[in-house]
Amino acid sequence: MKNVMKLRIGKTKNIIESSIDSALPAVEIYNKPRATFRREGFITLMIIAWTKLFHAYFNHEIGSKYFYKEKNKRYTKVDGERKAWELKTCLSKFKERNTSIITQAIEANLIFFVGLRNKIEHRHVTKSELDSLVFGECQSLLYNFENVLVKLFGENYALNENLVYALQFSKLRTKEQQQANKNILSKEVTEIRKYIDDYRSSLTDDVFNSQEYSIKLIQIPKISNTNRGDAAIEFVRWDQLSQKDKENYNKITAIIKDKVIKKEVVNAGKLKAGDVLKAANNKLKSPINHHDHKCLYYTFSIRPTKDEQKDRFDTNVDYCHYDEPHNDYVYKDSWVDFIVSALNEGRISKSDIRIFYKKRMKKDINEYIKK
Repeated sequence: MKNVMKLRIGKTKNIIESSIDSALPAVEIYNKPRATFRREGFITLMIIAWTKLFHAYFNHEIGSKYFYKEKNKRYTKVDGERKAWELKTCLSKFKERNTSIITQAIEANLIFFVGLRNKIEHRHVTKSELDSLVFGECQSLLYNFENVLVKLFGENYALNENLVYALQFSKLRTKEQQQANKNILSKEVTEIRKYIDDYRSSLTDDVFNSQEYSIKLIQIPKISNTNRGDAAIEFVRWDQLSQKDKENYNKITAIIKDKVIKKEVVNAGKLKAGDVLKAANNKLKSPINHHDHKCLYYTFSIRPTKDEQKDRFDTNVDYCHYDEPHNDYVYKDSWVDFIVSALNEGRISKSDIRIFYKKRMKKDINEYIKK
């Protein structure tokens, strides 16, 4: 890894300043209690900030090679402007050049928000429960941004002097009120919550527990033995605690934190594609092959195919999930049941699905489910 980049007035410096100009209003929006689209605004602006941060690095290191080009070597253009690498491509290209700065946890945090941004982009979600649900990931997204910014371009670009800790309202709710809130969650919110739960479950324990993936905070008022000159808020670095302090911390969290159950075997009971074929063909009147299965999951939008430019997590969670650690898809028994029922009872045929796939036709799976 090279030393911190020394910037003068120029394009790279302008891109960095633009990146910071995206991050600061992101925090401002998130910390405004009555701001509309707080979560959406924060995520969108922070993704822009991260993308511009990478663009600044690439501009300094490789010039304008971070723009897409056609086969004829001309730049790909969108609305007359050259198309630059999006965040996921930037992340991949950056890791090829720097293997130490972007840890597995930082990468998992970024990919989480790319997927979440895609989920909420076309949805109108107003439930505040999701704000608190992803607070830890949001805080890590911001911390990681500043840390990478400083590592690449120096302490002069640190944001800490510009930021303050957001004031918190007391929000005491009974168990009955909390349950009522859960019961009125819209389908869209439920789908987003499902995405969040599935993504977290796909992570290893080391990544999930890392502060670079998600900041876990506990607010405990300082009520005694406080020096009058002390700051009202103190942030404690976990990696700087003694073993004894860590043990005491774990005792506190065991007492007061919300109970979270994280499954050790996250894909228990899930099926790979070969298992789907084996299970289905044991019950089908006419067996299907891997191509037939591809036609089925494409036609009914169960999961993206490799040639579709879609987010890998864009699955129908009732039937399929993307398994990030293994970079493949796993299916539920409900998918096998649907295939067997739809084909054996004649609601669709193998020739139908092959034609649908060949013509790139999509069908609503609900129309083929037995009523």
